[in-house]
Amino acid sequence: MSEPAPPHQQANNLWTSRMAFILAAVGSAVGLGNIWKFPYITGENGGGAFVLVYLACIFLIGLPVLIAETLIGRRGGQSPVATMRTLTRTEGASKGWRIIGWNGVFAASLVLSFYAVIGGWALVYMGKAAFGLFVGADAEAVGAQFDTLLSNPWELLLWHTAFMAIVVFIVARGIRAGLEKAVKMLMPLLFVLLIVMVLYAMTSGSFGRAVDFMFSPDFSRLTTEGVLVALGHAAFTLSVGIGTLMAYGSYLPKHVNIARTSVSIAVMDTCVALLAGLAIFPLVFANGLEADAGPGLIFVTLPLAFGQMSGGLIFGTLFFALLLVAAITSAISMLEPVVEWLEERKGTTRVKSAMTGGFAVWLVGIGTVLSFNLWSNIYPLGFIGFFEDKTVFELIDFLASNILMPLGGLAIVLFVGWAVRREGLAEDIGLQGGLFKAFMVVLKFATPAGIAIVFLYNLA
Repeated sequence: MSEPAPPHQQANNLWTSRMAFILAAVGSAVGLGNIWKFPYITGENGGGAFVLVYLACIFLIGLPVLIAETLIGRRGGQSPVATMRTLTRTEGASKGWRIIGWNGVFAASLVLSFYAVIGGWALVYMGKAAFGLFVGADAEAVGAQFDTLLSNPWELLLWHTAFMAIVVFIVARGIRAGLEKAVKMLMPLLFVLLIVMVLYAMTSGSFGRAVDFMFSPDFSRLTTEGVLVALGHAAFTLSVGIGTLMAYGSYLPKHVNIARTSVSIAVMDTCVALLAGLAIFPLVFANGLEADAGPGLIFVTLPLAFGQMSGGLIFGTLFFALLLVAAITSAISMLEPVVEWLEERKGTTRVKSAMTGGFAVWLVGIGTVLSFNLWSNIYPLGFIGFFEDKTVFELIDFLASNILMPLGGLAIVLFVGWAVRREGLAEDIGLQGGLFKAFMVVLKFATPAGIAIVFLYNLA
């Protein structure tokens, strides 16, 4: 039988329903990675074949980590740091596993520090689209607007601050009044906006071409590097490995089936990514633009498309509102592990913890703001050959995305697969018989191997 909920979990507000947790977890997973990154890496890696590999990787790599991290969070019922301290004791495991909790809090803080800057861009671009600044603009004018934004540290700092203020406000209100209320409002809005954008894209005249591009696999266009990119994006698009699902899982009621819930989260997250592609690629093709435009696809290529099309002012505004919602729902999940830890460690109120944690993250984010302008030629670790051309932002991104996240995910699956006792594990996860045995084989061998490959590839 499962143990009763930990005292910390009993003393805190839990999610009011399974759906509330699903919306929160999907909100955590659905972010700039789905709306911004997935379409452009699909474009860069040939379309359909890449999507097929990505889908396979989601369920072989991403889903097991999602299940494992949620399980750890619910069993510990505390912040990631305190949870790992408790579980290493109750499971009789080495204290070395406690690094998982610290890694989660640190990684979430670093990712949020630059994520908030890009979230600020979404705020800016929603305003630009609403005021018609892209209407009739050519490629040079659109590109100049983006360059002007990046070159102005004060403007970037203003929008970085505004975005962080929104995140702190939501998290400070608590689980039910803050996080849950926000995701119950924002996630349906996100899906509505996304569906509206897809319906609009269907009128562009190039929807069939976009469907063919995304779902007709041409494996001759898929390279080894493309497979590794799909593997890497699938492993971490679900927002695993940085303590967010561990923090959210700590508020999950005992009766909720983790496996079934995790599958729902993975499916919904994947649907958002695919719908984003179906919303974006028809507009790109209809306007004679390139699908492999890279990171500039969202902030340069799409504004150009919106400026040239009928109804572009309205739908451009809706698109950047969609991007903003996705960024906010992810950002609040990243601040939560920090706030939860501060509440426990310092014994402060949630409001004070949210403000303290938010201020620390905002402060680190200034390094990213300055990396695009005043510090664009400053390379803090330039004396090391590998880092000789990396700005502060690029260093933070590399450390968080290529080191801390994969190592966190790897440690999580190894801990559940090899260190956690089997007694009660099947019941806690929600799998029985052959399904549980198959899951454990994947968790112990296939998932760690996939994450290790991504980690080594990123280093190489």
